[in-house]
Amino acid sequence: MITIASGPRPEGAADRANEPEAAVLRGRVADAVRAAGGRLVTAEEAHGLVWLSSHGVTALSDFLDAHPGIEWVQLPWAGVENVAAAGLLDRPVVFTCAKGAFSEQVAEHALALTLASLRNLVVQARTPRWHSQDPRTLWGARVTILGGGGIARALLRLLRPFDCRTTVLRRRPEEVDGAGATLPISRLADVLPHTDVLVLALALTPETRHVLSTPEFAALPPHAVVVNVARGAHIDTEALLQALRSDAIGAAALDVTDPEPLPETHPLWGDSRVLVTSHCADSADYSMEVLCRRIESNVRRLSEGGELEGVVEPALGY
Repeated sequence: MITIASGPRPEGAADRANEPEAAVLRGRVADAVRAAGGRLVTAEEAHGLVWLSSHGVTALSDFLDAHPGIEWVQLPWAGVENVAAAGLLDRPVVFTCAKGAFSEQVAEHALALTLASLRNLVVQARTPRWHSQDPRTLWGARVTILGGGGIARALLRLLRPFDCRTTVLRRRPEEVDGAGATLPISRLADVLPHTDVLVLALALTPETRHVLSTPEFAALPPHAVVVNVARGAHIDTEALLQALRSDAIGAAALDVTDPEPLPETHPLWGDSRVLVTSHCADSADYSMEVLCRRIESNVRRLSEGGELEGVVEPALGY
């Protein structure tokens, strides 16, 4: 028995403009629950909860306090650092998230950011005259990926035609299929000097906050490109600015920033070696489709007593 909750509705005209989209998502989620054999009930009757709010971690906590019969919660996000920080993972509730569900489009975006940076597309697009500049190539490049989850695996598949030399750094010891080498993240300092492209695709935890700061930027070759499609707080923004100013790295391509949204006056916008996209690696239609697939799968698995997809591990925080 499943209930669906959207959390608190923010105020403001821009938020109200998104109400039709929210209604469509709620309807599609309801269809997914029913397709899996689930039954939609009131929150008082429910054993499972599909939480659709993009914000409202406090509201989720209050909701669970008010409905202690809920044993399983499906979250709409891949990253759950806010849930972990709020202490919700300490509850006797199984949380599942969307980790791994959005991998293909995020990996595609990471590849696009990488190629755009290597090909100097930012400066080419901003120069209103014929401006010849030698590009760098991804062919045979040494690519290091921080994180060994779905995004890393999808990106490795996309990199195959480029014959890259790939290294994955991750917390778990298991090898990642398609990687030339899989190493513990503690080996980061050893790998950075031999990296042409560094891609961040890992979960944000207290241990990975500012995983790239002044020492790491100094260890990279001066031509290295840093690509972040994970969370903005993985990078120490001030250290990144200093690395760019001192030519310690060649370029940065960021779909996520810290702070986020990036203020219009922030110096990163004005650097021709920096490409910023507005946390838009996933399209809305794609995100809705894969989230509904994850929900349908988990409702079915829950009813059959199977292993759920995207289970959040409290000890790890993701």
